[in-house]
Amino acid sequence: MAIHNTADNSFKRIFDDHRLFVDFIRDFIKIDILDNIQPEDIEDLSERFLPLFQESRDADTVKRINLKDETPLFVIAILEHESKVNYRSSFKMLQYICLVLDAWEKEADIKDSGSSQRKDFKYPPVLPIIFYDGRETWTAEKNFLNRTHLSNIFEKYIPKFEYELVNLNDYSVGEIMSFGDALSLILLIDKIRGNKGETLLRQLPDDYVKKLSLQIPESLVKLLSDVIQVLLDKSGYDRHEIENYVGYVERPEGREHIGMFEAVIESIIEGREEARQEGREQGISIGQEEERNKVLENARNALAEGIPVEHIQKVSGLDIEIIKGLESV
Repeated sequence: MAIHNTADNSFKRIFDDHRLFVDFIRDFIKIDILDNIQPEDIEDLSERFLPLFQESRDADTVKRINLKDETPLFVIAILEHESKVNYRSSFKMLQYICLVLDAWEKEADIKDSGSSQRKDFKYPPVLPIIFYDGRETWTAEKNFLNRTHLSNIFEKYIPKFEYELVNLNDYSVGEIMSFGDALSLILLIDKIRGNKGETLLRQLPDDYVKKLSLQIPESLVKLLSDVIQVLLDKSGYDRHEIENYVGYVERPEGREHIGMFEAVIESIIEGREEARQEGREQGISIGQEEERNKVLENARNALAEGIPVEHIQKVSGLDIEIIKGLESV
């Protein structure tokens, strides 16, 4: 099972699923009127607006939420996973907002000719959101007014909207776990950063994943496994290990015995630790020709499979130069 999607497109797949999008809104946007929205209240309009941009905006999402007995709400969600902060975000949002409101006005006139010209005509609210999980501190200006030159002089003539920033780095593990939904598990995986991430996952309470396993419908299992696969790959885990364990946990017996996707993480972590331990033990007896040949053969096979030299060095204990020399043997 190959990994084709980028991290951006993985989260786009999450937002394409309206059940997970509802989780996102409820977890991060604290507006009372949105507490009771349901997946069936949401319509995806992304394909209508994304082609209007020359650059690729595949990770952006535009939704229409039909609020009960109210004008619909439009939600624009831009997903930022790059290591560098996007300082154009407020202008990009302004472009989207104008497109959405222009489309609304045209639709209103089609339904009721000339309605947009009347005094009582009103535009629907638009909720702009940026989701960010990059490593740098987000320092981009959220209000378009402050991105405009001479704003102190021309303030009254400049759009003053502000987008909602959902910065994953601002949320603790406990806060994310408290959401108690399928999205929370994905966000925890997304927070993995090397050894610290491994420790984090080992500290998750046993009942957290068990409760999730009772709440996640079968129809979401494949989507969640695909996304978690990409996020683990992004974090530097070995692809063969990821593919094997994700494939296992997708099967009913895997989830029944070890508890949903916790099995993926724990098994990969344990496998890496065993490999490191084996490497250390081999290092102790490296003076013995038979053991040394075994280590060299394993390293040579790993190179042939395309495993990075640095990963082989961590597992085998061999010097980098020795491993590189095996490439020409």
